[in-house]
Amino acid sequence: MSTPPVGVPTCYRHSDRETYIRCQRCDRPICPDCMREAAVGFQCPECVAEGQRGVRQAKTAYGGRIAANPGAASIALIGINVVVWVIIMATGRYGSRLFELFALAPTGSCREGNGIYYPFVNQAACEAGTTAHWTAGVSDGAYWQLLTAMFTHVEPWHIAFNMLALWVLGPQLEQLLGRGRYLALYLLSGLAGSVAVYWLAAPQTPTVGASGALFGLMGALVVVGIRIQANIQSLLLWIGINLVLTFTLPNVSWQGHFGGLVGGAAIAAVLVWAPKERRTAVQVAGLGAIGAVLVVATLARTLVLA
Repeated sequence: MSTPPVGVPTCYRHSDRETYIRCQRCDRPICPDCMREAAVGFQCPECVAEGQRGVRQAKTAYGGRIAANPGAASIALIGINVVVWVIIMATGRYGSRLFELFALAPTGSCREGNGIYYPFVNQAACEAGTTAHWTAGVSDGAYWQLLTAMFTHVEPWHIAFNMLALWVLGPQLEQLLGRGRYLALYLLSGLAGSVAVYWLAAPQTPTVGASGALFGLMGALVVVGIRIQANIQSLLLWIGINLVLTFTLPNVSWQGHFGGLVGGAAIAAVLVWAPKERRTAVQVAGLGAIGAVLVVATLARTLVLA
């Protein structure tokens, strides 16, 4: 390897390489291996990287980053639901310990290992028995159930229907809102459905399923449709059919569906009507306010049940 003569310019990254080409941005000498073609002339790798950092990321109409794969978040949510379902099915279905931990029950209940519970037995009497055990509810401090219930299913038809709906609805909203805002919509809608269940459902009856979050996505699509003045008649018809099924089929949580639908519409309204000049700040404040209302409602219900 030869050394260039003294006074001959060399590449700033490879001092043994003679070159007479300079970076168009920083004017440092660069060899052919370091040259990066630019709009005018060539640039060095560092200037190219700096320029890429300064390029503004493409945004959705409502401030989120455009997702390269708008179905990724929904696939992740579906994966979580399926994993939880498989574990519950493998460990006893309604008698599974994971089901007892994850299912939303407003108050605790006395349960047998096969999932049967005694609605009028208190904790002291339950623990005095030989086979039954006490399972905590939200009012006992199991607040995580407000979130975990939306990832919990038992019946195969239940998870199949919900995950199909998530796959149909989710990517559309992720593409419209961006991944972060879409996930905030999904989780807050599910939480709104859970809080409605906490207030309105029978105290010791466990509730599970992603339906509250899914009804939130439906409500959000209606709001987005109104915002962009789209034809939403077919969507309203679909929601109407689902509401009819909610109130006619047995063992369906109308409370979770209703809470999720209202919550999703309110969340979407914050996201799509935030003023462009300070959009992110207004969206964060609005979603924070909705979250605070749900927390206060949860604590208030706990005081009522105490």
